[in-house]
Amino acid sequence: MHAENNTDARVWSVFLIFLKLGLTSFGGPVAHLGYFREEFVQRRKWLSEQAYADLVALCQFLPGPASSQVGIALGLSRSGYSGALAAWLGFTMPSAILLIGFALGLSAYSEWLPEGAIHGLKVVAVAVVIQAVWGMARNLCPDVQRLTLMALAACFSLLMPSIWSQVAVIVFAGLIGLIVFRDQPLNSDKLTQTGVFQPGKAASSVALLMFFSLLLLLPFVAAAFPDSLLAVVDIFYRAGSLVFGGGHVVLPLLQAEVVPGGLVDESAFLAGYGAAQAVPGPLFTFSAFLGASMQGGEHALVLAMVCLVAIFVPSFLLVIGVLPYWETLRQQQATQHALMGVNAAVVGLLLAACYQPVWTSAILRPQDFCLGLLALLALMFWKWSPWLVVCLGSVFGAVMAALV
Repeated sequence: MHAENNTDARVWSVFLIFLKLGLTSFGGPVAHLGYFREEFVQRRKWLSEQAYADLVALCQFLPGPASSQVGIALGLSRSGYSGALAAWLGFTMPSAILLIGFALGLSAYSEWLPEGAIHGLKVVAVAVVIQAVWGMARNLCPDVQRLTLMALAACFSLLMPSIWSQVAVIVFAGLIGLIVFRDQPLNSDKLTQTGVFQPGKAASSVALLMFFSLLLLLPFVAAAFPDSLLAVVDIFYRAGSLVFGGGHVVLPLLQAEVVPGGLVDESAFLAGYGAAQAVPGPLFTFSAFLGASMQGGEHALVLAMVCLVAIFVPSFLLVIGVLPYWETLRQQQATQHALMGVNAAVVGLLLAACYQPVWTSAILRPQDFCLGLLALLALMFWKWSPWLVVCLGSVFGAVMAALV
């Protein structure tokens, strides 16, 4: 009984931690990784900088929302399958509820947040990402070779902007790491602290089998029952299974699926996309908005939940399926040498994302630069809480917009 209560308490703790992040993590997946690093590496010491970077590298390889997958993996390692579900619920629920509410009352909520306040959130996201890049670079790029690899990865990603170029950067960085860092001392950090949950190989195999079976069979089932709910499940499951890069990358695919087919009106789709930029948490919760907007609002809550769950199910199956093998692989000498290169490249990719789209969409005038600089000082040197900086950034953004 005591062990059961201890497990329940740990799961509840995971939920509350991720709920706080779900309420305050503005700025998209790159910023989310910065918030996660601050919370779980710097503050709570759940895992080392190296292990966190390795986990981020793994989730960059997987299709789907990288930041949500990192959260699911942390919850899974901390408190088992219940912890994975708790982490996902806490991080996803706030933005999903907000976007469902926006869908149910689109006209009433069209000016829910002033434009200046939204822009202030984007500026704060710049500071969050810079803090993450700076902290990771200090730990993961300690020598000239890795600094150079970081810079080259950032340049290549900016000059050749595509998801496949990012995958190519990670692959080549791993190959370079095998050669350049083969004489470097190795570390033996576990992914998380000892005494935590690790999926078994049998569960991992079942999860991977389910992932590929659903991916292959759902289109045939949906074609056989075109007017059923299974057709909607197929659309969103495929979106969560096949999109690398997550976030904004999934939006064109969803638009091509739901707008021409008449499931969602184009004007509603664009309005929801705008609202999704203003809420915290993962951008994949846009699926909940689309579900609530289908069929003129009839059965809105049911459709919203179906779309939301369908787009995230692949992430659960992939994390459960891959994580046990990843922990074994990362303990091998060759894998660790490769990861030295991969981690430097990941920092470079984050640096590139810090410029495009985070910086270019937010720092448009001197006032934005000043607000971003103050937010960076507050986060890095004044040690203010991220949620406080986010709130103040939104307020100052609205004030600046009113004064211009």
